[in-house]
Amino acid sequence: MAWYDRFIGRKVEDADETYLKLNPVQQYFQDINSSSEDHTSYEKYYEELEIVNRGVNMIVDDVAEIPVRVGPPTKATSIIKGIKRSKVDLLLNTEPNLFQDISSFKRNLITDYLLDGNIFIYFDGAHMYHLPADKVTIHADKQTFIEKYTYQDIEYAPNEIIHVKENSFYSIYRGVSRLKPAVRTMKLIYQMRNFQDNFFKNGAVPGLVLKSPNTLSEKIKERMMISWQTRYRPDTGGHRPLILDGGLEVDSLTDANFKDLDFQNSISENEKIILKALGIPPILLDSGNNANIRPNMRLYYLETVLPIIQKLNHSVERYFGFGIKEDITDIPALQPELRDAASYYSSLVNGGIISPNEAREALGYDAREEAEDIRVPANIAGSAANPDEGGRPVENEEE
Repeated sequence: MAWYDRFIGRKVEDADETYLKLNPVQQYFQDINSSSEDHTSYEKYYEELEIVNRGVNMIVDDVAEIPVRVGPPTKATSIIKGIKRSKVDLLLNTEPNLFQDISSFKRNLITDYLLDGNIFIYFDGAHMYHLPADKVTIHADKQTFIEKYTYQDIEYAPNEIIHVKENSFYSIYRGVSRLKPAVRTMKLIYQMRNFQDNFFKNGAVPGLVLKSPNTLSEKIKERMMISWQTRYRPDTGGHRPLILDGGLEVDSLTDANFKDLDFQNSISENEKIILKALGIPPILLDSGNNANIRPNMRLYYLETVLPIIQKLNHSVERYFGFGIKEDITDIPALQPELRDAASYYSSLVNGGIISPNEAREALGYDAREEAEDIRVPANIAGSAANPDEGGRPVENEEE
């Protein structure tokens, strides 16, 4: 401890003189951070627009099916003390709580991540429970970081919550939904679909104009309108003919036809914008035999699926204190990466850089007792351990 520490108020945490230096600008941060996302619109688009539903469900299902490997404790300071490695493995791969399987639990988490940009998990010391992100409020602390979390009228301590945050610019506490940049596009598709529905509901007739050479009174106009609506009902599909007399003529209000009002090209282009906002290559949802499906599937996993699961794993790793790594051995789209990794680690083992057990651990296999030692490479010209030895065997001379 330095002599000037008592003047500046610096305190020693332990015998190793590890100092706790707080962030001096923490006091200027916003005290309360609740969800700023328009969940009503997101949920409506998710439930009613096919492309939004398919894109979100695609990411949710793919991320939820990737298991994790729980490794030895890390050097980082964990929040939960005394929990066993086997318990963490059970929580993350089999049974998060007594009421849900791991797939349904993860799917709830990732749905929240995409629609709200945040994941909140409550750990009661034995089980993990999902807290809907739109109801969770973060209370910032003016000295440290977070004072507490609240779910409506229930309070949670910071060490009871695992928080996973999506990227955001304006807040260091809450993430932003991936659907937010595509709100305008989703609204536009929704309006085009509504127009098409009304177009068919009205018998595919945009409108008619009744012409009369004479000036009609308001009473006669109202009577004719009621008679028109009663006899000619496009919403029921009826096509009862209308008898016109007194010089009345029927004229089309617009020349628009169904082909002009289909919006198919506009809808297709806007759907691609939504898929790109989610991080899905549009070609994955196109029909047909595409030669570049595999590289796009690889791109989808590397740039969309794996970053999401890695963010979740990093938060869980810091919370429990064990190394958490995603297990990608059963993902067909990433098999070329596994081939390259196997060749890479084989060269390291055969070159005497790492032991076989270190390579097995990196590839997700259990260690073996006979694979602890580093291999010393050798060749017919001599030994790598001692260049003076080796070479051509000495031949015994015949007497």
